[in-house]
Amino acid sequence: MSERAKFAATGALAGAANGFFGAGGGMFLVPLLVCWCGMEERQAFATSVAVILPLSAVSAAVYWMKGGLDLAAAWPYLVGGALGGLVAGRLFRKVRIDRLRRAFGLLILYGGIRAVLLL
Repeated sequence: MSERAKFAATGALAGAANGFFGAGGGMFLVPLLVCWCGMEERQAFATSVAVILPLSAVSAAVYWMKGGLDLAAAWPYLVGGALGGLVAGRLFRKVRIDRLRRAFGLLILYGGIRAVLLL
């Protein structure tokens, strides 16, 4: 498979996760960008953030057009998320990669456990 096809397939998985679940595209992007596409881990984390923004915007637009998005309820989360993103972006280079990897793994594990227990 060509490199472009790998990148497109990786993006498609991330977009599908965002569309179906409202989040989770980064869970596909980071491991696939590192393992399948050969990207360095820090670059994969940063690329994931850059890719998720437009994917989330597309998913939000679809939900909004279908009447499933309450912008008034989402507004405080958007502000808090933007502030958290600014702080994390500034600290990103200062955190050791093994700690980023562990934190990412714990976040995925936490999300998976919550999803299973809520079913």
